[in-house]
Amino acid sequence: MMLEKKTTDFLDVLSSKEPTPGGGGASAAVGAFAAALGMMVTNLTVGKKKYADVEEEIAQISCQLEELRDKLVLLTDRDAEVFEPLAKAYSLPNETKEEKERKEEVMESALCDASIVPLEIMKTVFKVIELLQVLEEKGSKMAVSDVGVAVLFARAALEGASLNIYINTKLMKNRERAEKLNSEADGLTVRGRRLQEKIYARVLGKIC
Repeated sequence: MMLEKKTTDFLDVLSSKEPTPGGGGASAAVGAFAAALGMMVTNLTVGKKKYADVEEEIAQISCQLEELRDKLVLLTDRDAEVFEPLAKAYSLPNETKEEKERKEEVMESALCDASIVPLEIMKTVFKVIELLQVLEEKGSKMAVSDVGVAVLFARAALEGASLNIYINTKLMKNRERAEKLNSEADGLTVRGRRLQEKIYARVLGKIC
């Protein structure tokens, strides 16, 4: 598992000429960091007398963020897994009519798979952003700046993953499927951006 490596090892592989991890895996990793930061805020809130009235809710959010963090860790690897067939598909022979048809069929399937995983990353990160909104409102005021950092990470992860959808759907022959994937990505981007900006503005209002 990529994120079981030391962070420096992961960065070394990321900065190498190896095709994976790439932008999709990096987006999932950044999303995992956003969820982890959110968990830190929950851990700084639970057990404090000042926040006793929201302790149960915050504890539940901590569990949800842990699940989302772990899912994003898995998606870091999953993104690399679905890229491999796509990379191989590009090098398939296409001299004869049969070879061209076969390559087109394999490419179409690989492009779709390589789009679905970053879409799942986006959906997972959006859930992280929704939970960060609650932490900005109810979490420890001493850690509100960490909510701000987390939501910036989450937006980067969300929009980064969207680029990995668009680059693949652009090449898909099935335009109906491509536009459906694009539409889902567009919607998540708009909603995520709007919510991120709201949360970040409120964080700034509390610390500036």
